[in-house]
Amino acid sequence: MSKPVLLWLRRDLRLADQPALRAAVDSGSPVIPVYVLDDKTPRHRKMGGASRWWLHLSLQSLAQDLLQHDSRLILRRGRSEEVLAALAEETGAETVHALHHHEPWWLNAEKAVAKAGLDLQLHHGNYLAPPGSVTSGAGTPYRIYTPFWRALQQHMPPPPPVAKPRHIPAPAHWPKSDDLADWHLLPSKPDWAGGFRSEWTPGEKGAHERLNDFRDEARHYGEGRNLPSQEGTSRLSPHLAFGEISPAQCWHALEDDDSEGAQIFRSELGWRDYAQNQIVAMPDYGARPANPAFEHFPWRDDLDGLEAWEHGRTGYPIVDAGMRQLWHTGWMHNRVRMIVASLLIKHLGIDWRAGECWFWDTLVDADYAQNSVNWQWSAGSGVDANQFTRIMAPLTQSEKFNAGDYIRQWVPELAGVEGDEIHNPTALVRRKTGYPEMIVAHVEGRERALGAYRVMKTAAG
Repeated sequence: MSKPVLLWLRRDLRLADQPALRAAVDSGSPVIPVYVLDDKTPRHRKMGGASRWWLHLSLQSLAQDLLQHDSRLILRRGRSEEVLAALAEETGAETVHALHHHEPWWLNAEKAVAKAGLDLQLHHGNYLAPPGSVTSGAGTPYRIYTPFWRALQQHMPPPPPVAKPRHIPAPAHWPKSDDLADWHLLPSKPDWAGGFRSEWTPGEKGAHERLNDFRDEARHYGEGRNLPSQEGTSRLSPHLAFGEISPAQCWHALEDDDSEGAQIFRSELGWRDYAQNQIVAMPDYGARPANPAFEHFPWRDDLDGLEAWEHGRTGYPIVDAGMRQLWHTGWMHNRVRMIVASLLIKHLGIDWRAGECWFWDTLVDADYAQNSVNWQWSAGSGVDANQFTRIMAPLTQSEKFNAGDYIRQWVPELAGVEGDEIHNPTALVRRKTGYPEMIVAHVEGRERALGAYRVMKTAAG
């Protein structure tokens, strides 16, 4: 029997439309799938608690799928290059197949694996087009989304998805694997993930079930995605974040749908590609403002304000509903994400990086590129960002997007408030229900934000 090859899995936990798996199988060699829990590679950003919950169930699902193909999933912990080198020595493998990943810590890990003497074969497959492949006429990366999206469409559709292999050749002897339970990815007491289980089905099967449901709903996506009280979003984001489904599969599932909703969804897949291209150009996007002027921004040191925001006690019902939904389900409606980010950054004057870190820990769809780009969009500090001086009014946003039922669901002390009063309960209702007063009034918060912005402009020259 020929030497086995290693299949290094990261955020690509699927069997269908998996180019690294396909290449490993097509090599004719036995294939050893391995997932490395790597919290040690330099510059590594340790996966947040909500993501670790998802990871446990996704790995569990993948392991079951592999067993149906007479294969196994090998689990190991440690630095990627050390684990893979040890596995290569144990099994006689010399080649590692993997999908490209572009987060700075994965780039470091890939370099280290190659330096360890392994033949690392990297394949594209987690984005519509390989990051860095869509450039301007001058050959430079696009900084603005609209021209990027226009150019990306010239490369579309992506190649048709490839079916999962019928058979994955197994080695004569399997190396030892960690027990998934020993990784303690699931929360212990208190079980803060109780609400997650009724909301999500991690794994490739769950991803395709969700895509099939969305295919029937996509034509309404244009109007429904902005209304928090409706189930109008795709809810595919965590499945895409963990690579349980590919963007090409999502694109081709809607290829015959020319509705406005389907086109908007495709453009959001394009935004996912755009964000990835930004971290390729600027690996520190999650830690440093893309606009250097914001290095001078006078952020407020307000731990009480941050805690009130994190726990949904700001006194703005739409914001508090979003933050409580996040804590309970590991997810937040995308319109509400913009509103809560704007309040933290502008009304409270708290550094966007504090919000980005909270989302990283609490979102099941946490993605370094999108999280970083979206937060810097809200802060006005990104390469293609909302102007800082455009400050969302949470109460107006709540009424405009009919968030009443959403608030009643996630802020139960206000469940009995009827009519438009739900968006801004009276002082009497707040006293009776124990719901807090606004942490800062909109006008006051807006003026404070504009004042801080003027200070930054002066300091930056």
